[in-house]
Amino acid sequence: MNPATREKLMGVSVATLCSALFKRGLRNQTVQDVRPVQPKGRNMVGPAFTLRYMPAREDRNAMNVFRNPKHPQRLAIETCPEGSVLVMDSRKDPRAASAGDILITRLMMRGGAGVVTDGGFRDAMTIGGLDIPAYHNRPSSPTNLTLHEAIDINVPIGCGDVAVFPGDIMVGDDDSVIVIPAEIADEIADEAVEMTAYEDFVTERVKQGHTIIGLYPATDESNLTLFAEWRKVSGR
Repeated sequence: MNPATREKLMGVSVATLCSALFKRGLRNQTVQDVRPVQPKGRNMVGPAFTLRYMPAREDRNAMNVFRNPKHPQRLAIETCPEGSVLVMDSRKDPRAASAGDILITRLMMRGGAGVVTDGGFRDAMTIGGLDIPAYHNRPSSPTNLTLHEAIDINVPIGCGDVAVFPGDIMVGDDDSVIVIPAEIADEIADEAVEMTAYEDFVTERVKQGHTIIGLYPATDESNLTLFAEWRKVSGR
């Protein structure tokens, strides 16, 4: 992805991105029921590389399937490009884990920008301590083979009720994760930076005791004049 776009998206919130996408008619881009394993105080940003699970069938999912070097779960970990976010479709079912700490550590060491599942992670406390942003529904100790079969990689998936296409831009903060269609990521990043600057100005004004009427949104032109002056002083 465009390095400048990545840098911009590192400094904006998922909530602001929601508003920018809503203006374009995109209402369902926030991954539902997924949260940070542990807040990192920084954003996760990167193109989506996907893994799709389907319901497991007992005759296909014994422990020995992991001996296959082409097993899709293992292959996803070993082929997710540096700087990308591994996004897993676990059918919104956290009863069995999507992955554990060893695999996520390997993803981190290969330069993955983050990992998202609408299921759960085993060894979640360990994953939370890793230096890689990770998002899931809740901790889940059973192996994925209990309920899930990893079936395909880098295909369109659903994650937390959101369509995710390979290459879509994933952004996560300490609240949640959002999916930005790749073709509009640059313009969304530009708009979100501008929105963030104005929101920071608004926050300062509100903390000083000013009303939000005419300020948020800026229906009073005098507030836009004050904002322009604030930007000059703040360098924003």
